[in-house]
Parts: sequence; C-alpha cells; structure tokens
Amino acid sequence: MGVGMQIIYLGFAGTAPLEAEAGAQLVRLARFGELVSNCHLAIEALRAGSASPLYDVRLDLITAAHELRPVARCAGANAEAAIRRAFDMAEKALETTAASARVLS
Repeated sequence: MGVGMQIIYLGFAGTAPLEAEAGAQLVRLARFGELVSNCHLAIEALRAGSASPLYDVRLDLITAAHELRPVARCAGANAEAAIRRAFDMAEKALETTAASARVLS
C-alpha cells in the first residue's frame, strides 16, 4: 500500500498545479512505505492577494506506528518551490531513519 496524503489550504482556494506538485512529490516518499503511512501537507497564503504573496508550507508525516512526526516548514513566494523543499527535507529525514534502522538490525 502507498503513502496517503491530506492537503489543507489555508487562506486561499487550492489550485490544480499545487495539487499536481504535491502528488508528484509524494511519489518520492513511496519507497519509505514501511516507515510512513500518511502525511499532512498544509499550504497557507500569508499575504494572499498582495503584490508579493508569501506561502507557508508545513509537512507532517504519520509513521507506521501512527505517530505524528513534523518534518518541515518552508516559506516563500512560490508555493510549488516551498512544497518541493518540504519534501526534500522529508526525504532526507526518512533516509536517515532508514539507515539507522539498517544499522540496528
């Protein structure tokens, strides 16, 4: 079974390009299915409608043991780039966890 994802948009209506970017990034975490069962992605528009919008992206992982593991909080004018950075950090954290598990076994 794959890793599931819940996306929450705060301060603006979600868009198809953001949804597509999040889905593409989620594929990167599929190889960690034994460690992660779900993730929560929150995308908040802090200055929606202004000339220079700012987006705050938060990514939390839900482990196979149903524990919440906050991973990343990224902000920037480009929401898609912030999503990619959040998933970059999640992937690195999961790689570290997987490597530690291999050493212990």
